[in-house]
Amino acid sequence: MNVGVAHSEVNPNTRVMNSRGIWLAYVISVGVLHVVLLSIPFFSVPVVWTLTNVIHNLVMYLLLHTVKGTPFETPDQGKDRLLTHWEQIDYGTQCTSSRKFLSVSPVVLYLLTSFYTKYDPVHFVINTASLLSVLLPKLPQFHGVRVCGINKY
Repeated sequence: MNVGVAHSEVNPNTRVMNSRGIWLAYVISVGVLHVVLLSIPFFSVPVVWTLTNVIHNLVMYLLLHTVKGTPFETPDQGKDRLLTHWEQIDYGTQCTSSRKFLSVSPVVLYLLTSFYTKYDPVHFVINTASLLSVLLPKLPQFHGVRVCGINKY
């Protein structure tokens, strides 16, 4: 018996992206970020799209690929302590609907950003680098891999 644990999951981080309305909240939050950036008068539309893309990818990288462990008391003997949030989603199973959504959404945002910046070379390079920094850690080949020992402990 798990005294003090109010949830039925072994690790609630594993099912968070399958909860009701979380995908809609994700899309709305990206939309709100974009509208807030649009309301700043001295930013042009291409700059706002690039900022939306870069901020989104930076936040998703930090939340999914650098934060390790779980904020909940879990009976897993510390197994999830060494896993990032991305590695915990759906108990590490690859190609689930949650993982596909989180992999496709930066690509869709990148395509929108590229279109609205009219494929300007400077914006294109910035947005491509930002996209690669968030897509490469999501590949199944990088599950549990710590490149150059970054985020090892």
